[in-house]
Amino acid sequence: MTPDTLMTPEKIFLDGKTFIPAEQLPIPEWPCVVAERSQPTLTVKDDDLFFVTDTIGNISGCSLNDGNPSMGLFCCDTRFLNRLELQIEGRSPVLLSSTAEKGFSLSVLCTTPRIDERLKAETIGIRRELVLNGALFEEIEVSNYSTTTVNFELTISFDADFVDLFEVRGYDREKRGRLLRLVEPTVEEGTFSHVDGVSPTPKEPSASREESLTLAYQGLDGSVMESRILFQHRQPDYFKGYTAVWQLELASHETQKLGYRVNMLRNNQSSSTVSAATTLGQAKAAEWMEEQHWVQQITRISSDKSTFNRVIERAEQDMYLLRQSFGKHKTVSAGVPWFSTLFGRDSLITASQTLMLNSQIAKETLILLATYQGKIDDEWREEAPGKILHELRLGEMARCQEIPHTPYYGTVDATPLWLLLYAEHYAWTHDGELLEQLWPNALAAMEWIDRNTKETTYLSYFRTSKRGLANQGWKDSGDCIVDRKGELANGPIALCEVQAYVYAAKMRLSEIARMKKRLDLADRWQEEARNLKVRFNQDFWVEDQDFCALALDGEGKPVDSITSNPGHCLQLGLFTDEKAHSVAERLRAPDMFNGWGIRTLSSLSPAYNPMGYHIGSVWPHDNALIAMGLRSLGLIDQALEIFQGLFDMTQQQPYQRPPELFCGYERNGDNAPVQYPVACTPQAWATGSVFQLLQMMVNLVPDAQNNCLRIIDPALPESINRLSFHNLRVGPTILDLEFERSGTTTACRVAKKRGNLRVVIEA
Repeated sequence: MTPDTLMTPEKIFLDGKTFIPAEQLPIPEWPCVVAERSQPTLTVKDDDLFFVTDTIGNISGCSLNDGNPSMGLFCCDTRFLNRLELQIEGRSPVLLSSTAEKGFSLSVLCTTPRIDERLKAETIGIRRELVLNGALFEEIEVSNYSTTTVNFELTISFDADFVDLFEVRGYDREKRGRLLRLVEPTVEEGTFSHVDGVSPTPKEPSASREESLTLAYQGLDGSVMESRILFQHRQPDYFKGYTAVWQLELASHETQKLGYRVNMLRNNQSSSTVSAATTLGQAKAAEWMEEQHWVQQITRISSDKSTFNRVIERAEQDMYLLRQSFGKHKTVSAGVPWFSTLFGRDSLITASQTLMLNSQIAKETLILLATYQGKIDDEWREEAPGKILHELRLGEMARCQEIPHTPYYGTVDATPLWLLLYAEHYAWTHDGELLEQLWPNALAAMEWIDRNTKETTYLSYFRTSKRGLANQGWKDSGDCIVDRKGELANGPIALCEVQAYVYAAKMRLSEIARMKKRLDLADRWQEEARNLKVRFNQDFWVEDQDFCALALDGEGKPVDSITSNPGHCLQLGLFTDEKAHSVAERLRAPDMFNGWGIRTLSSLSPAYNPMGYHIGSVWPHDNALIAMGLRSLGLIDQALEIFQGLFDMTQQQPYQRPPELFCGYERNGDNAPVQYPVACTPQAWATGSVFQLLQMMVNLVPDAQNNCLRIIDPALPESINRLSFHNLRVGPTILDLEFERSGTTTACRVAKKRGNLRVVIEA
């Protein structure tokens, strides 16, 4: 409980407001419209807010029970609205068109159904616009297109359950807090009346003041959460419970405007880190200005094909949308709706994928994760000194220690990935100040790796927290670490790709240590990396399959299923050349490559499920990493084949946006890729894969420390003839590059350069 909150058994007082438990003051409910079938959804996001509705812009009080649990208005892992339902005379409007193309706003055009004899179908136009900018804004224009005056009732019903996002995802809670009603004392002592527009009786419209509704909840930690709805333009005629009612009379071709703003509060302070605008127009202007500033900072990429350009433009915009504030810093959240928060692995891989787009993402990610770097040993949160976090949560369940995400450190790969990004960022930027600032964090991260490899000589994981993850690599579902018989492996688990991350981190950090005159560290890390390579190629190799094991189990035995994981090792130098080519060839066999991309698990495995999260599905980021590995081996045609499959898949997605994953069904003829039912979209490393595949094509190798950029054997696919990069930054230099394909060769030229960077083009 906060210092400003006082409580008696019957009342809660917060900054001049009085609340009582909701059960003491029942209010009437407005019936919801039951959808005949599951509705597709629209998603918008702004910083730490996201909003998911059906295609009409509604969140029906019924639909949440009909298979769309992700719908609602969310901030800081709390659902602040679970109902927002516009009705005409108790009926749902008829959809004409809708879009969430802009990312931070959605637009809907709908009309009225036929209502008795007094309102003909399709005579009323209803235009809705909803915008996020520190709050939720909606403006509604209602137009009469008939030749006579019409009268009808328009309502908007609100509700808020203030459920923690982990509850929405299916976590059970033994107890919850309590819903509240906002009240004020009346003259007659001991009685209360509704305030802020919550009134069960009709009243005359008030032109002198703006009406409002307040929905409230007190969590088990004592925090009071509020959704405060302030109406603008034409005020409601009256309220019935949490439903605003307008009795509209529109002359022929008359238009009336309605509107409201929803502010989300915790203990009377804004839950969002974004300062909310006052009006929808101001919110749109603020978003537009911020996005234009972002566009000016990034590398702008275009081709000669409009279809490809739409994919790139969407990826650029989605990377902007996925940025989220955490204190003074901003990084990309992992994905909407389930992972709209700070992650270790996801944020690091995305930052690496987008170094070519904007190195600032990597810088902010490194600093932010270093701020949360583990300091103590804590089994509940799986924290350890030097370890990089897995996931940070801010909701009620985290605040009440019902989940360990404050933050939670149950990831085995985030720490070596942080070290890799630390080195990669320096190669792109030559930012010596950041390199020096984070050097103690790099040493702590390497020390954590060394402590955890002492016993088995491999970096492995084993869950210690009862609410933690059983599997702690990128494939973190419970059923994915299986052997060739489809049987689950027992821990501790040493994943193959994690050893590659450790190998590459030691090799790259040894170069930085040598530059810093720490020859002791440079020599030791290089020697440890060489020894790891020798042991790995012996211990992880499955001779009868001529392939690399997914992992070693707790007894040191290979987990010998055929998976995509060894593909992550290809570009990092851990395999011998012969074994690398064997892995590359096997990944492209029909049981792995389905025509759109490489599956997570072979279709020949007893555990294979094309709809399984990590046991047969296809992930864009997984494939982009593999494509980079194929390219590093000189297998350019094979790498471009993966690009083409993913590009063809992305073209068929809503808004040309790559999903988190899709099902592993075979590509046959003209069949479309099969969507995974609850995939996040937009999702960070799926979006980042667009830029990583571009990097794979043009093969930029930055060396900002030595003021050099190498471009090695660039290769455009047959579907693209020309590709240009504008505003590309390497160290202090800004340059424009142009690539053009002629037959089987791709030429590159430096179109413009501002700085003295040496550009070496190697064909």
